[in-house]
Order: sequence, then C-alpha cells, then structure tokens
Amino acid sequence: MSKPLIYKGRASISNAAGRFEKQSRAAEDDGWGSSDAELPPLATEVIVDSSKSVITYNDSPDIPFDRSINPYRGCEHACIYCFARPTHAYLGYSAGLDFESRILVKPDAARLLREELVKRSYRCAPLALGTNTDPYQPLERQQRIMRRILEVLLETRHPVSIVTKSALVERDIDILTEMAGQGLASVYLSITTLDRTLARTLEPRAAAPKRRLEAVARLRAAGIPVGVMVAPLIPVLTDYELESIVGAAHKAGAQSVQYILLRLPLETADLFEEWLQQNYPLKAEHVMNRVRDSRGGKAYDAAFHQRQTGSGSYADLIAQRFRLITRKLDLAGSLPALRSDLFRPPNLGGQMSFDFFD
Repeated sequence: MSKPLIYKGRASISNAAGRFEKQSRAAEDDGWGSSDAELPPLATEVIVDSSKSVITYNDSPDIPFDRSINPYRGCEHACIYCFARPTHAYLGYSAGLDFESRILVKPDAARLLREELVKRSYRCAPLALGTNTDPYQPLERQQRIMRRILEVLLETRHPVSIVTKSALVERDIDILTEMAGQGLASVYLSITTLDRTLARTLEPRAAAPKRRLEAVARLRAAGIPVGVMVAPLIPVLTDYELESIVGAAHKAGAQSVQYILLRLPLETADLFEEWLQQNYPLKAEHVMNRVRDSRGGKAYDAAFHQRQTGSGSYADLIAQRFRLITRKLDLAGSLPALRSDLFRPPNLGGQMSFDFFD
C-alpha cells in the first residue's frame, strides 16, 4: 500500500471522484520515492458561482429556520467531519481535497439578495448564514461577500442568525451591533474541542479554540446575542470535553449553548475514517463503533428528529450530560427570538424611499 499524500493545512488525505462521476482516480507511488517527499501547499482555486438566486429555502423540522444563504460552496477551513462535503459532488468535484481547495464564491450575492427581498411576494423571516459552509472562511478576508450581505440586511432591517468557526466575525461587529440593538442579529461560535493539537488536524484552517472563545467575549461585550455550538461532538475524541467546553463558553459570556452529535453522511464517512486511521489509528475502531451505536448501527442516519442528536443509549447519555451542565450554568435556553416586523424592502430604483424621512 502506498503512503498517503498529506498536504499541510488540509485535512483530507484523498480526493476520490464524486459519486456522480463515471471515472475514478487513485494516487499511486511511482517508485521513485515521490510519496516520501514533502508536498508543497495545495493552493486554493477560486471559482465564480453564477447562480441566479441566493436564498435557499427548506422545510426541515430539525432546524429553526426556513431560509439560508451560503456565500461560498466548499470551505477552506477543511474540517474533516463536515457534513456539507458531499454537496461538492453535485458540482462534479470531490468531497475530499476539492471541497477544501476548489471554492465557489458568489460575488453577486448582495445584489441578488436585494432583488429577492424587493419582490412583492417576499415575506420576512430570519435568514441563517453558516448552515452549510462557513461564511467567514479565510477567503472572506479578500472577497468580503458576507460583509456586503450584512450591509443589505442592515439597510432592510432584516433579521439574521450566523454560525461560524472564525474570529473574522469580529470584523463586522459594527454592523452586527447596530442590528442587535434592533433585535435583528445573533451569532453562534462553533467549538469542537479545546485541544489545540487535535483542532490543528481536525479543522486545520479554522480559528484556534481559544481565539473563538475570545470572539464570543468580544461579541457579548458589544451587545450582540451570542452562543456556542458544541459541534460536532465526536465520540471518544471529544465527548469527554463536553462539560469543559460548556464551562469555557459560560466563562466567555455565551448566553446559550447547543450541541450536535457527529454526522457522517455519504462521502464524509469514508473521509473521516481515513483521517482517523492516519491520525488516531488506536482509537479509530472505538470511535466508529460509538458512532454506529448512536446511528442505528450505521455511520449515519438521516431520519428527522434524531440526525442532530442521534439515538440509543450512548446518545441518551450525552443528552443527559448536556442537560445537567447547561441547567447548572443557566445556558439551556436559546438566544432571544429575532424580530421580523421591522423589515422594509430595499429601494432598487435610485429614488429615496419614504423611510428616509422617518
């Protein structure tokens, strides 16, 4: 068996063809020791997404929102457990390294959002950002797509909830503070582990755990409703940290804590197992056995009402521990509900609206 090729700053070890492709590919050692050489960094390829709309709607009973925006498809954070990895197959790419390095961006997202919000048929309800891939992934520093989206939402007084693993959210504190003052914005920072070494291989380009907690504190100090998502909670690898993460979130000023048990749909399962064998070979079998214990004997169960928290005795134990620690620290509730009654459609005609004189 050839030695796996490891790219610095990337979590995936392979780049298997997407499940819809007719041909497959596999890396092989050419016999000249090429697999022993240190690989150069894998550059990120930026691809323009020419979608004609930007708001995606859903009717899932598992999540508390019915619409979302994803400014990016694929994610440089490279979290090996990301449940969004299989979506890259719809684009003809791999859920492995392609997902981490071939990123589709939506530079016209703010303009498209304006066009959708101005429609007479549009009915305002909270928009969710960060539900699939991270809106504050590294590319956002240059692209600034998220910033422009928030500017539109502030202008139209449209409510928004954000989930991110990035401290870059602090850049937009000025907008978020103004929105929060009107009951229009809330933020969750996602924290998987407090172990810096584990985080480095598990989610190599996301902000360090300590840095995310600092972002929680800064958002709270700015008057922005902020919580922490313990997501995902990984059996054996991070489940023992549950109480520690909740405690750290409380200390940082989080007002709510939620959790999601590890989800491994489609290609994500194989990629995660491959990562486990490379990085934690002695724990790999134990981790996957616990995963299957919580998913009806499979790597993943997509059934509504349990895909977020799992089922069975192991999942029940996690849920019980979570209830105890969040009640003890008064973190069991959700963040305040966002207001939708202040919404005003954007003005696309270039003339001042009557709201200018309010």
